Amino acid sequence: MPISVDEVAERVRGFVRETVLPEEQACDGVLHHGPEELRRRLQRAARDAGVFAPHVAPEWGGAGLDLRGQAVVFEAAGYSLLGPLALNIAAPDEGNMHLLAKVADDRQQRRYLGPLAAGDVRSCFAMTEPAPGAGSDPRALATTARRVPGGWRIDGRKWFVSGADGAAFALCMARTGGAPGDPGGATMFLVDAGNPGMKIVRTIPTLDEGLFGGHSEIAFDGCEVGDDAVLGEVGRGFDHAQVRLGPARLTHCMRWLGIARRAQDIALDRAANRSAFGRPLAELGMVQQLIADSEIDIEASRALVWRACGDLDEGRPGAQRTSIAKTFVAEAVHRVVDRAVQICGALGVSADAPLSRLYREVRPFRIYDGPSETHRWAIARRAVKARAAVR
Repeated sequence: MPISVDEVAERVRGFVRETVLPEEQACDGVLHHGPEELRRRLQRAARDAGVFAPHVAPEWGGAGLDLRGQAVVFEAAGYSLLGPLALNIAAPDEGNMHLLAKVADDRQQRRYLGPLAAGDVRSCFAMTEPAPGAGSDPRALATTARRVPGGWRIDGRKWFVSGADGAAFALCMARTGGAPGDPGGATMFLVDAGNPGMKIVRTIPTLDEGLFGGHSEIAFDGCEVGDDAVLGEVGRGFDHAQVRLGPARLTHCMRWLGIARRAQDIALDRAANRSAFGRPLAELGMVQQLIADSEIDIEASRALVWRACGDLDEGRPGAQRTSIAKTFVAEAVHRVVDRAVQICGALGVSADAPLSRLYREVRPFRIYDGPSETHRWAIARRAVKARAAVR
């Protein structure tokens, strides 16, 4: 009988508690330059525990969970900053696996998806560019790919490429037609790390430090690839990006909800064990309000993620609900961690508790995968359009 989602999640909770959290404490959750042996050790342990790569299809060694199943399991893994890395469900690899499974041809899946799903290699997704290039508005894409004998030449600069340091390959978005500002004309390319035309310029120092491989700036300078490096169809890069971005926004929410739950648990333990003015903090009305508001934020976030996952799992358009979920969850998670810091007081801002590290990790979530302002703009436009259609 196949194992249920709840059983997988319970296994993950035990694995995170017994194996992953001690490893996180040993490195303080700082992973931008994490040792490869740490990643491999954690992933071997995840395989032994039967929780490795639950999101990929069985043919690639996974459990083939749909997005609703992933929501439960990914949150359990996200309780530790190293949990997603251990299960091989961390960004950007998890999103890249999904994209390769949907868009890559058989040869590309064997060459790239197979090793990635097995944890033999890591990957990155090179889309964001320094200003005035692509950022919140992907149509500003400035990196170009031009035809050369036998393939393509890619030229441009990417930055904030997560996980690039040590990645075996990059998925690079480049313009094969039109000009910056045009809505089409983009193509995705698979570029091996050994390509002499692709070089990491630097690792960017950032507020968060919990992503393995950090965030890098990459130069594509005369980077030549063959026709077999095209992922999907020429000129359909923006369409293919949407295959990745919708689910990836939700899986980000799932993982970060694990951080929120952990912060809330730390706050609850502190409120129960710390007394002030002759009573436990948990009996003081203002602390109770902080606790209650965080419980509400967590439950509301789960509900929004679950509903958006249902849309995508059942093949319905999901842009509106994924934007709503991403915006709400990014801000709710930040509120939960912030309240936990407040309840814990001086302990919360010290290094004696993990809350200050968690706080630094969750703040960028309101920017990653589209800032809240961009999502609100898109949400409002869709709402106005939908209302006009029924008048």
